[in-house]
Amino acid sequence: MVDAASPIDPMLPAAAIEKALSAALSEWEGAGGPPRLAAALRYAIFPGGARIRPRLSLAVARACGLDHPTAAAAAAASIELLHCASLVHDDLPCFDDASTRRGKPSVHRAFGERLAVLAGDALIVLAVESLARQGVVPCDRLGPLLLIIGRGVGMPTGIVAGQAWECEPHVVLSQYQQAKTGALFAAATMAGAAASGADPTPWRMLGERLGEAYQVADDLRDVASSAEDIGKPTGRDAALGRPSAARELGIAGSLRRLESLVADAIESIPSCVGAAELKAAMIVETQQLVPKELARRAA
Repeated sequence: MVDAASPIDPMLPAAAIEKALSAALSEWEGAGGPPRLAAALRYAIFPGGARIRPRLSLAVARACGLDHPTAAAAAAASIELLHCASLVHDDLPCFDDASTRRGKPSVHRAFGERLAVLAGDALIVLAVESLARQGVVPCDRLGPLLLIIGRGVGMPTGIVAGQAWECEPHVVLSQYQQAKTGALFAAATMAGAAASGADPTPWRMLGERLGEAYQVADDLRDVASSAEDIGKPTGRDAALGRPSAARELGIAGSLRRLESLVADAIESIPSCVGAAELKAAMIVETQQLVPKELARRAA
């Protein structure tokens, strides 16, 4: 059942995500805060990239029945805010020192390093605050959603842990990828289910496998794509000595690993009213994972 009174059209996931992101940020803008920090937050969020994680979250919510579109959109937006925060921090000089992101100067290049640190921190707070605002999410679903999001970000297996593995002398590649990327994908699938009142636990594997697949694809893009194609610097894994599927498995091995992860992800989709539709959508979506240059070579 769809909440007819909701201002968000569940048939327009892209519009729903952008509307929820704008609503979350507007609560902070014009409220007397530092204007340059507010500008940095908007710069970090808009225009977005592919919005893969929030679209995945909404797709799961729809597959589970989508009985509360406003809650589903808010959960999806919260996931995207956390992803934006991770990108701001990831680009900092102390980590990747990336000059561009999404085809434009990274936040620390546009606003300075100090404001970039603060913007990333603020986005994490905004992700939680936007969910907790009165009336956005039913009370019985808020607790599980906050717990899912917290675990997707923090220790011991969230994206913060994933970033910290880069500071360790030794790391298992799959463990690193599951934390750095898989954790927030798992949070996205589980949050979508929880926002629709479904048990989120069976949806973890879909997110974990998809997240690892996207990280393998990102590792491949780092060695086989141009900065113009992906909107950020390439060759950073080798330059920074980071774990990489492309380096450890080679191109052919990485492509096989990518194919296996995608198959496992689709197979893991739990039984639900929208399972068939979701599987079909996942097949179409994941066909675009192979970097353009590698796809051209294969063709």
